[in-house]
Amino acid sequence: MTDSPVTKGDDAREPRLVLGIDLGTTNSLAAIRAGSEARVLRNQQGEALIPSVVCYQPDGKTSVGSAAKALRLEHPDRTVSSIKRLIGKSFADAEPDVAKLPFAVVASERNLPRVAIGDDRHSPEEVSSLILREVRRTAELAVGRSLHEAVITVPAWFDDTERQATKDAAALAGLDCLRILNEPTAAALAYGIDGGKDGTVLVYDLGGGTFDVSVLRIQDGVFRVLSTAGDTHLGGDDFDALLAQRILATLPERARDSVNEDPYVLQAVNQAAESLKIRLSEAESAELELDLGDRGIAKVTVTRPEFEAAIAPLVQRTLDCVQRAIADAGVGLDAVGDIVLVGGSTRVPLVRSRLESFCGKPPHTHVDPDQAVALGAAIQADVLAGNDRSLLLLDVIPLSLGIETLGGAVQKLILRNSTIPTSVTEEFSTGVDGQTSVDLRIFQGERELAQNCRQLGNFQLAGIPPMPAGLPRIAVTFLVDADGVLRVTAREQRTEVQAGIQVSPSFGLTRDEVRRMMLESLEHAQDDFLAREAIEQRQKAEAMVRGTRQALELAELPPDQIYSVHKAVKALDRLLADNADAKALNAGCEELTKVTATIADDVISSAVTKALREEQENS
Repeated sequence: MTDSPVTKGDDAREPRLVLGIDLGTTNSLAAIRAGSEARVLRNQQGEALIPSVVCYQPDGKTSVGSAAKALRLEHPDRTVSSIKRLIGKSFADAEPDVAKLPFAVVASERNLPRVAIGDDRHSPEEVSSLILREVRRTAELAVGRSLHEAVITVPAWFDDTERQATKDAAALAGLDCLRILNEPTAAALAYGIDGGKDGTVLVYDLGGGTFDVSVLRIQDGVFRVLSTAGDTHLGGDDFDALLAQRILATLPERARDSVNEDPYVLQAVNQAAESLKIRLSEAESAELELDLGDRGIAKVTVTRPEFEAAIAPLVQRTLDCVQRAIADAGVGLDAVGDIVLVGGSTRVPLVRSRLESFCGKPPHTHVDPDQAVALGAAIQADVLAGNDRSLLLLDVIPLSLGIETLGGAVQKLILRNSTIPTSVTEEFSTGVDGQTSVDLRIFQGERELAQNCRQLGNFQLAGIPPMPAGLPRIAVTFLVDADGVLRVTAREQRTEVQAGIQVSPSFGLTRDEVRRMMLESLEHAQDDFLAREAIEQRQKAEAMVRGTRQALELAELPPDQIYSVHKAVKALDRLLADNADAKALNAGCEELTKVTATIADDVISSAVTKALREEQENS
C-alpha cells in the first residue's frame, strides 16, 4: 500500500488569509488581520517597508526592495523607482514625471511608457509586478504559508486605466486581486474609525508621488466616500526635488550641466535630498556634504524656515484640494470630526501645522502614516475573506464617465463622486438615415468636449437594420464594479442586436502582453528563485568576511587561533572572487562560523552580528 500524499497547510482547516497591500510610490508593504487586530508583516530583519525599487543588474540578475535601493549609485541608470507615477498612463501623460526620473523612459509603438534598460524595454506593470512579488514573498515568509489573494490600494484619484493596470501587475505577480481599494478609505479603517459611530472623516494622503484627499461619511456602519480630490503630480518627491535644486546649485558648473546625462549625479543628489528632508522634520537645520568624486563636492546647509518657504506653495496646493473636496462633499469644515494622515511626507511639520490651521482641529497621529493604508487594506481583506461581516465600504468614482455624441460632445452617464458599484442606462439613436452601425467612444473627464477628455476605449454596435434617423433605440449601459473597472454594453431595443466591452487600459498592457509575461514568469520561476538565493547568500558571505576581519583587529587571540580564522576568511573570500554558487558560499559561511564559534570570543560574535545587521539594513 502506498502512502497518500499529505498537503502542508490544509486550506479546509486554516483560516482564509487575504493580504492587504499598499503598493506605494516610495515604499510598499503588506498586512493581514487574523482575529481582531490587523498587523503589518515584516521581514527577518524586522522591517515592514519594502522600497518600491527594482535594479536590473548588468549580469542579468534582478534585485528588488532594499537590495535594489542599495545599488542606486552603483547602477544609477539601471535602478528603477517611483514606477507608480507611470503605471496606466500614456507616454504623453507621464512626460512631466519622466523628466524627473534618473532612468531612461521611452515611448513604445503604442505611445506607452517603457523603462529602457540597455536594449530591453520594461512596462510599468512588469516593474510593479516584481515589487508585488517581493511583497508577497516577504508576507509568505512572515506567516509561514502560501498566499494568493490580496486587496491592493490605489490613490482615490486613479482612473480606470490606472486601476486596471494595477490589477494586471498583481496578476503577473501571481496574486488574485479581490478588490482595488481607495487608499483614503483604507486609512480611515486603520485609525480605528470602524463604523462604530456616525461621522465625517477627512483623509489627507501625501505620499511619495501623489496627493489625495477624501471626505468619508460613516453612517450605521457604512463607509461612503462623499468626495475625492487630488493631484497625481504632487508628492514628497517634489519636496525632495526642491532640496535637490539647492544641492545642485553648490556643485561645479560641469556637474550641474551633466545632471540630465549623468544618472549617477541625479541618483546621488536625489538620495541626499531625501535625507535632508527627513532630518529637517526633526531638527531646525541640517548640513550636507556630498562627495561626487571627480564631479565635485556639494556642501549645503538648509534651515527648516528655508525649507518651509520653498515647499509652502506645494503645501498650499494640497490645501486647495482639501477645499475642493469639502465643497464637493457639501459639508463644512466644522462638520469634519476626524482628520487622518497618510503618507511619510505628512511627518513634515509644516504640513501638519498648515493642515491643523486650515481645518481648525489637530489631525490624528497615533498610527504610523506609512503603515495606515496597508493596515486598513488588511481589514477590508478580512471582510472579503468572510471573516468579518460588520463593515460595508462604498467608494466613489473619481472622474465622470460618458460617451462621445454627435459633434464631439461627451454625454456623461456616470458623474464623478458617484458611489460604486453602480450601473446607469441611457437611450440614444442614430443621426443618419439608413445607418447600420454605431461607433461608441468612451471617455473619462469633466470637460464637455471629447477632445478635452481622456478616451478609455471604443467598440462598434453593428447589424442594425437600416431605419430612418432617430428611429433606432440604442440602450447604452455603463457598469462600474466594486474595483472601479468599467464595462459598457449597447443594445438596439427593437432588434436585440448587442455589443459590449470591458474597458482595458488604453495606456497599459494588452491582454496578450499580460498572458505572455505570466507564462514567462512561470517558465523562469525556478531560475528566478535560484538567482535570488545566490544574491542573498553572497551578501551574507561578504558581511561575514568583513565583520570577522574587523573583529580580528580588536581581538587578542593566540596565533594558532588567529591563523585558523584567517584561513577560513581567505577561503570564503576566494569563493566570492571566483563567483562561486550559493551552495559553495553556504558551505564556506558554515566553515567560518564553525571556526569562530570554537574561539567563542564576545568581540568577534558581536562584531559579526553587527556587520550582518548593517548589511541587511543597507541592502
